[in-house]
Amino acid sequence: MTLNKFNLPDVGEGLTEAEIVAWKVKAGDTVAINDVLCEIETAKSLVELPSPFAGTVTELLVPEGVTVDVGTPIISVTDAVDADAGAPGKPPAAAPAPDAPLYGKLTPDVSDAGEAAGRPAGGPLVGSGPKADAVKRRRRVSAAPAAVSEVSAGSIEDLVDPVESHGIWISPEAVAHAERTVSAEGIDQRPTLGGAISGLVSKVLAKPPVRKIARDLGIDLADVVPTGARGEVTREDLVSYQAQRDAEVDKADTFWGKTGRPQEQRIERIPVKGVRKATAKAMVESAFAAPHVSIFVDVDASRTMEFVKRLKLSRDFEGIKVSPLLILSKAVIWAAARNPSVNATWVDSADGDSAEIHVKHFMNLGIAAATPRGLMVPNIKNAQDLSLKELALALNELATTARAGKTQPSQMQGGTLTITNIGALGIDTGTPIINPGEVAIVAFGTIKQKPWVLDGEVIPRWITTLGGSFDHRVVDGDLSARFMADVAAILEEPALLLD
Repeated sequence: MTLNKFNLPDVGEGLTEAEIVAWKVKAGDTVAINDVLCEIETAKSLVELPSPFAGTVTELLVPEGVTVDVGTPIISVTDAVDADAGAPGKPPAAAPAPDAPLYGKLTPDVSDAGEAAGRPAGGPLVGSGPKADAVKRRRRVSAAPAAVSEVSAGSIEDLVDPVESHGIWISPEAVAHAERTVSAEGIDQRPTLGGAISGLVSKVLAKPPVRKIARDLGIDLADVVPTGARGEVTREDLVSYQAQRDAEVDKADTFWGKTGRPQEQRIERIPVKGVRKATAKAMVESAFAAPHVSIFVDVDASRTMEFVKRLKLSRDFEGIKVSPLLILSKAVIWAAARNPSVNATWVDSADGDSAEIHVKHFMNLGIAAATPRGLMVPNIKNAQDLSLKELALALNELATTARAGKTQPSQMQGGTLTITNIGALGIDTGTPIINPGEVAIVAFGTIKQKPWVLDGEVIPRWITTLGGSFDHRVVDGDLSARFMADVAAILEEPALLLD
């Protein structure tokens, strides 16, 4: 019998440490080669570690929540097979099934039996916020939107109701009503694309009643991690996702500590580690190493809004999420080709006495993404080679992967220019910090109707403000102005992309 110890490997380009987030096995479990042993959080992302050994787990050497250096033994596995779990011909024990879906918990009778039986094993997304079963939802005073009333006669509480303290469920009456509505409307029941051209697409599968409920709750199916047997989004997934959203809002009622307690006892101490630690270090280095200069431009994006609307109605873009961010991404790629030095890196020599500017004739377009684990900037490799449809699919895939916490270190390496979409949060503009290793970043503000002077008349138009930050060692004022003007020109007239 041989006892094998598995040391924490370097999973991403020189990383020196990682946190053990969640074990997927326990002592006594039988594992096969490539079975998932645990989830670790590096400075880059959340990563699953596969087993290099087959045998029986004898000991977990590092508890969850502890950060250890690369090369530290974390688990021991003996090549002897447990008599009960590893009889000849018997498959290795799988990782324990989760007690809850990704965003919360439902009572077992909610989901279809087939979906429950075929759900892939996996744990809750660490850092995705409070569990739904830890929060009792309070009755909303305000009336539900009219769209929701199509599914239920009352407010959202008639669709998603509390069940003691164990989670929430969708009432059978609401589901039946949704099914009748879907049938009456004759909604297309073909699965919607959310991903698989050249490996960029992942299908967003869901039954028509589930799509109906998601639409009425204002939930984008691409944001929900599916747990169905065939990878489809289930009613259970929707409810737990909605519970997660409500839990985050409802926590505000209990945020302030009890006044009678000393203030020192009302301070929450959060260790800085993993992605947050790496982001903080990178931002400090970037802010004080690269002399930042920022400029802003107001843009009439009315034609971009019209173009996006036409794309959504196009058969070629059926089932693909399309937003103004797609047009901005194309605009940035187009403008960088006309102003190449914004797609570059400043490189100091080893002795620090000289430097080079590396202009890159390819675009790895970074999209800043706020995730439950902190800010991440995955990038789309060779974005300059993608058609408009392929770029839309790549953006969808990037966002879905980031929100699920599945972004891999390699997806965040080698970026050349970044977009941060602060407009998604209703912010007009900002002065973003340049992503390390790059010399430019564009902040995309919210698009809203404002009075605008056009041909001597004041009329309402869709206006946005772009903010750009640049490394002044590489990008001078004239170049940054020309680049931002070119980006603005595409948003004002997307037809220029046809040139």
